[in-house]
Amino acid sequence: MTILLNEPVTATSALADLLGAYARRVPPRTVAVVGNAPLPADPARAAAIDACDLVIRMTSFTVDPTALGTRTDVVVLHRGVIASPHTFADYTSRLYLLVEPGRLHWEPETIPDWWPADLGFVPIPNREFTVPLNALLGLDSTAPTWPTTGTLTTYLVTELFPDASVLLTGTSIIDSPDQTTFPHAWGAPVAVTPEHRLRAEATLLHHWSTTGRIELLP
Repeated sequence: MTILLNEPVTATSALADLLGAYARRVPPRTVAVVGNAPLPADPARAAAIDACDLVIRMTSFTVDPTALGTRTDVVVLHRGVIASPHTFADYTSRLYLLVEPGRLHWEPETIPDWWPADLGFVPIPNREFTVPLNALLGLDSTAPTWPTTGTLTTYLVTELFPDASVLLTGTSIIDSPDQTTFPHAWGAPVAVTPEHRLRAEATLLHHWSTTGRIELLP
């Protein structure tokens, strides 16, 4: 039997279909990307996050009905994450994406010891996403520099769903591009590692906000 496809299957289209399977609406018209920065209570913000067709959180995130909402459809994380109590809660109902920019340099292809034995993950392809984002940030992909998980996730969803309204919240980069630690809503602050260039990320995120590619949700 021959199956004819209307369009070729690419990494981008396959990921869009996969994320869409976890959304309330296909394709999602609204997407929330929720970072780990602590935020004050704001029921309106929490409601806006939970009302989105697709809610994406990352690494050692927390949920909070008074500030950050409670829904989680997709989790984006990296091999060095310190998991919070929320990271793998109800993991069978979520999609887990693994960022692997270190694979461009020295990071081995191994499943982390702390990963649940019955949970698979989908890598975010470096060629299609990390390398182009590095170029937008003015970074050299042959050097050990790459974007933070939050900025990469934001780029990913705006590429996968260009017609969606993308809300970005819980990020401290734009207001504090020179910070040396990341405060987290859960757990202790973590150091900004040497591979990141936060000022370049802050400039790009601000540009995306002013051009309507994303909406910053304070």
